[in-house]
Amino acid sequence: MNYAAVRTASRAARGIITHDEDAFAGMRAAGRLAAECLDMLVPHVVPGVTTEHLDDLAREFVLDNGAAPACLFYRGYPKTVCTSVNRVVCHGIPEAKPLREGDIVNIDVTVIVDGWHGDTSRMYPVGEIKRAAARLIDVTYESMMAGIAAIAPGKTIGDIGAVIQEIAEGARYSVVHDFCGHGIGKVFHAPPNVVHLGPPGTGAPIEAGMFFTVEPMINLGRPDVKVLSDGWTAVTRDRALSAQFEHTVGVTEDGVEIFTTSPAGLHCPPYG
Repeated sequence: MNYAAVRTASRAARGIITHDEDAFAGMRAAGRLAAECLDMLVPHVVPGVTTEHLDDLAREFVLDNGAAPACLFYRGYPKTVCTSVNRVVCHGIPEAKPLREGDIVNIDVTVIVDGWHGDTSRMYPVGEIKRAAARLIDVTYESMMAGIAAIAPGKTIGDIGAVIQEIAEGARYSVVHDFCGHGIGKVFHAPPNVVHLGPPGTGAPIEAGMFFTVEPMINLGRPDVKVLSDGWTAVTRDRALSAQFEHTVGVTEDGVEIFTTSPAGLHCPPYG
């Protein structure tokens, strides 16, 4: 068995799939629609709006564009998007409680287009927010983009996390350990797990054709989280703010392609 065959067998044993150019085209379409959904929500995230209403808008948008909302009924999840407000780290369930001036909210959407999953999330300020919250958002976005920039064939998954951890901890924040990115494609969640902290040189080797998400959750305080009684909502134990961004990416022969880039250029707040 030659080296290429050995590498393919090893990858298959880990459950990691690599994809061809047709798959890249499918992921571009799914990623673009997911990003367009988040773009659409920008003017609607204002004081007084409910996250339930934002969820209704997202579901209508996805369905009107001929796609399916991947989260709706996934493992019993009841809504189209996740809306994680202030100390909610991830998987917040949309509800009838209005957002208030100064809140920050992560909106996470996954769409299915012709069987391909596009998964992305973005932070939204609600009106005027405090400087500490704005800085947390900026550092979280910076850490995600730096992690993505570290992706290339020959690197490892640990190289992504090491860069994210360095930036977050350099700003005196903490990286959540309990949740990670994941492989994606025709399947919503697949290997490899993409951890958001080091050490470098560890984890699965990165190879061309891999699809996965990079989605660091960064806390203003300690990294510890707990899941509430609804079985979904994860919050910071110390009640400190948390922020998250997420992109779906594909590994190319010489680097990385981001499938979920905002078509409107609304990458990181402020969005006005």
